[in-house]
Amino acid sequence: MSAPDESAVMLNLPTYVVVTPARNEAQFIGLTIRSMLAQTVRPLKWAIVSDGSSDDTDDIVKEVAAKHDWIELIRMPERKERTFAGKVHAFNAGQARMKDLPYQVIVSLDGDISFDGEYFAFLLEKLAADPALGLVGTPFREISTEPYDYRFVSIFHVSGACQVFRRECFEEIGGYLPVKGGAIDNIAVINARMRGWKTLTFPEKYCMHHRAIGTAGGGPIKARFNIGGKDYAIGNHPAWELFRVVYQLSKRPFVTGGLALGAGYLWALVRRSERPVSHEFIKFHRREQIQRLWKMLTLGVSSSQAPELPEGEDRGPRA
Repeated sequence: MSAPDESAVMLNLPTYVVVTPARNEAQFIGLTIRSMLAQTVRPLKWAIVSDGSSDDTDDIVKEVAAKHDWIELIRMPERKERTFAGKVHAFNAGQARMKDLPYQVIVSLDGDISFDGEYFAFLLEKLAADPALGLVGTPFREISTEPYDYRFVSIFHVSGACQVFRRECFEEIGGYLPVKGGAIDNIAVINARMRGWKTLTFPEKYCMHHRAIGTAGGGPIKARFNIGGKDYAIGNHPAWELFRVVYQLSKRPFVTGGLALGAGYLWALVRRSERPVSHEFIKFHRREQIQRLWKMLTLGVSSSQAPELPEGEDRGPRA
């Protein structure tokens, strides 16, 4: 059993564990590893779950794990089907290895991001300061695109690149829902708020994402189309989605990205695609959206209201 990190004890911070589902991340996972090794507050354990990787991901992790006893490689069986549910099963396998550890916080961390050495100390301090916070994170930036302007993004959404859950919150929502079509990160955020927890993104820090959102299986237009379908799946209100599409027309890829987003939503609507969430979930989610939309229309766009892309973001399943 790993001992609590001395730096966390001295700073009176909650103890934490990290799970990284990784599928063919050899190109970027070295950056994530370097970031974790540089943390001033170390986790009790970091489980990197190789989800049937066929590249050098396993070898890279094995080499590092041999030098650091708090890092463990877990190998999942190979699978042909590429779905988001696979990421959830990989995460669950990693979480299962933490059952005997006295952790207070559990982190879902993607294997293609990097961040500074104070990253987790910063987020743990936020959780320690406010017991009502159930889920926290930061914005992410991408090398190939303009950064999201968090004056025009909901700070109540927490990106799936790195979600930091209070253990009680994560257990109360039942963990991640294994939805094949995606939106698993967004569903977790909404579920947390539906159960009375606060969710918050802190824009003072950020992580660098080295792979464009949802493009592991295609280009940016296809990614926007898929996100539109996920918006329908989680019950986005039609009025909200229309406003979101119009807003996205001015974002890269200009015009086509917004149109693809709307087309994805309409296609799912016409097909009556299955919604993996409850009626209670959809009712709560739409009420939040209409409240935000009403505030925008009556008071103007504010610092946590406009429907920028991160709210519906999803990380594409790896090839």
